[in-house]
Amino acid sequence: MGERAAAGGGKWVDVAPERLVRWLENFERRHGSYRETGLTLTAEDGASATWHTPPGADEVATLAELIETAQRPRKLGLLLARKGAVAVGIADGPKLITSKVDTHYVQGRTAAGGWSQQRFARRRDNQAKAAAADGAGIVGRILLPEVRAIAALVTGGDHTAVEAILADPRLTPVAAARAERFLDVPEPRHAVLVSAIAGARAVSVLVKEP
Repeated sequence: MGERAAAGGGKWVDVAPERLVRWLENFERRHGSYRETGLTLTAEDGASATWHTPPGADEVATLAELIETAQRPRKLGLLLARKGAVAVGIADGPKLITSKVDTHYVQGRTAAGGWSQQRFARRRDNQAKAAAADGAGIVGRILLPEVRAIAALVTGGDHTAVEAILADPRLTPVAAARAERFLDVPEPRHAVLVSAIAGARAVSVLVKEP
């Protein structure tokens, strides 16, 4: 799955729950046998891999427990927002079981100055607020009734757009279920929502090479 540079060195790797055992076999093949200290593996050549429990999974103390709990079926709420587009859904394991995608026009930025720019900015602000309100309404219809059933809410897209939606006081129970993970996704569409499930379920590991 995806890889990205980690602050302070190393890289973050996202591993599908079903591929954890295979990933560990490959890690041992590349770096030699390893010892376990909690959720950190240290290989013969000095490489290390520190694992983190995925959104909605129970906290664990050993790698064996992590593999078991990561593969256990659980429901995740999804909220992806960017500019005027929003995609909301519930995934049960790797499958999307309910969803709603909507778009709301929000003008782009302009380099114009003077009163024209101020009018443009007000119009754009009003459009963004309307888009956030519509997004909050969708979250309220899709996620709020199921908030007790979802293990976590995974968000993604644009931070400002997501925060504006979850600022609605009615969505406090949904916001309380929000996981730290934030997905980097393009403008939300149904296909983007489906593909985001893999990122929401993935187990993240910080890998540092010798």
